Amino acid sequence: MADPKQTLTPEQIADAGLTGWHQEDETLTARFDTGDFATGLAFVNRVGLSAEAANHHPEILLTYPEVTVTLSSHDVGGVTSRDLALAGTVSAHAEELGVTIAAD
Repeated sequence: MADPKQTLTPEQIADAGLTGWHQEDETLTARFDTGDFATGLAFVNRVGLSAEAANHHPEILLTYPEVTVTLSSHDVGGVTSRDLALAGTVSAHAEELGVTIAAD
């Protein structure tokens, strides 16, 4: 795995193949269509537990019927391998709950 303190290039981020995640400046963001508030809350709780376990904390916005997750390694000012790893975990939680990527 890449150095967790090294910011990644847009090409490295794209090569990670994270469906639905988009780089926006120094962040990685995805919107998830949860369908209802209860599913959104369950999704947020799973993401929160994984973030605590990884000691890497995203910005999470829970609204009806979406959840937006934004990742960034603030200590280095960009997207790192830590963000890619947590994005993959977030996407896995979404799949487990039947949550889909929100259409743009």
